[in-house]
Amino acid sequence: MSIFTDQILLIVTTPLYVAVIALEWGLAAWHGRNTYALADTATNVYLTGLNTVLDAVMAGVTLAFLSWFYGHRLFGFAPAGGLYWIALFILQDFAYYVLHYVDHHCRFFWATHVTHHSSLHFNFTTGFRASVFQPFYRMFYFAPLALAGFQPADILVMYAAMQVVGTFVHNDRCGKLGPLEWVLVTPSHHRVHHASNPRYLDKNIGMTLIVWDRLFGTFVAEDPREPVRYGITRPVTNRGPVNILLHEWRDIARDVRGARNWGERFRYVFGRPGWSPPDSVPSPARSRIAGTPVK
Repeated sequence: MSIFTDQILLIVTTPLYVAVIALEWGLAAWHGRNTYALADTATNVYLTGLNTVLDAVMAGVTLAFLSWFYGHRLFGFAPAGGLYWIALFILQDFAYYVLHYVDHHCRFFWATHVTHHSSLHFNFTTGFRASVFQPFYRMFYFAPLALAGFQPADILVMYAAMQVVGTFVHNDRCGKLGPLEWVLVTPSHHRVHHASNPRYLDKNIGMTLIVWDRLFGTFVAEDPREPVRYGITRPVTNRGPVNILLHEWRDIARDVRGARNWGERFRYVFGRPGWSPPDSVPSPARSRIAGTPVK
């Protein structure tokens, strides 16, 4: 498969994105729902623009990196068969689950991913609110797929296709989808993922399949008795274009400067978001961005 297929997929799906966003925006305005805010939508466009540029810059590096592992592959799969694509889909979805889990449980990576969760709104454009710096490290999670024998270009195309599907689960009006709720990530599941309610934090991490969350204990069903509150538990007050991208990195630097020893410095950077020493009172900078303070 051509290495340009993922770019072609982006070009083909862009008109669909625009049409669906326009429809959602129009229906929300018609029914008087506060689904969209102009400044928030502009931030989503800004972040996805930065991410798109960085993805393009890193595309050659990513392909070369995956090609090295493919050159040392353990198996040789024939990419023409349906089983090849099914296996790639399942394994890549699992690889993304691992990546996403780490993004939520290691502050260093959460500092990149927090931008995706910082919106107080939940609509189709939220799906474009990118974790801008993720292209720098995403390739490491996909390397085992190349080592297993999946062609690098196919890995990139599959990821692009999964992103298309993942965008459309950012919807706050779609109800539960019956039996599909047991297998797929649905809008209901993903609303939970974007919630700041303590019960919902760091749950429903999968991109396409919800089975990984069910298997590994990170699944929580949306409860109509506890409406979702979107955003992060310590909202970003300065929503300027630089601060919205770098605010958690600044908080990490502040905590590291105030640390008493190298152990604390390491935990502030690589520990779970919100970690603070047991004998300290968490400062605002140490408050869990995606949850309650963690000791």
